[in-house]
Amino acid sequence: MTVLLSLQRVAKTYRNPYETTPVFEGLDLDLKRGEVTCLVGPSGCGKSTIISLIAGLMVPDSGRVVFDGCDLAELSDSERATLRATRIGIVLQAGNLLPFLTAAENVALAIWLAGSERSPGRVADLLEQVGLADRADHLPRRLSGGEAQRVALAVALANAPDLLLADEAVGQLDSATARLVMDTFLQASRERGLAVLLVTHSHEVAAMGSRIVHLADGRLERAA
Repeated sequence: MTVLLSLQRVAKTYRNPYETTPVFEGLDLDLKRGEVTCLVGPSGCGKSTIISLIAGLMVPDSGRVVFDGCDLAELSDSERATLRATRIGIVLQAGNLLPFLTAAENVALAIWLAGSERSPGRVADLLEQVGLADRADHLPRRLSGGEAQRVALAVALANAPDLLLADEAVGQLDSATARLVMDTFLQASRERGLAVLLVTHSHEVAAMGSRIVHLADGRLERAA
């Protein structure tokens, strides 16, 4: 499997007028196409910061974040935004869907924002891929938690991304529903050759991925 995204000796510190808080220093991590990497660690250890760095929402203090051969720090804000819109999908724990749009309309909007044509066939295909073709006309409030997260995955796949980032995407789901959503992530990774980084606090969920890496005390370690 080829490496799509690489963290190379990355360091990040948060600063305000009152204190300086080091998050991590010297992190190395490769994300490969067709592989689901699960990142686990205690609350506040910097997992979401890693997601933000990989998505180009912030830049490291030192080190490099390299996406498909390109150092993200060398791109402008608008270029990083274009990269996110065209090559990266993001699924959050909650709040991914616009509550006043149906599942199909949420997916259609994501397709349009990615610069593609909002054809009914493309929307239907994405909902079919996550097993929710029969929920196309449902508003988010009529979806279960697991269904909403699978629609959110369809939204994240709307731009045909190379990289999928999921930040506690199954954190509020029961174990059976979490497994169903994880199976959908794994299938998307296999069929599309996606590199996936899934942040989770659950070791049970992490065990379903291709590999597990632990973040603690500012260091990343691969599980044995």
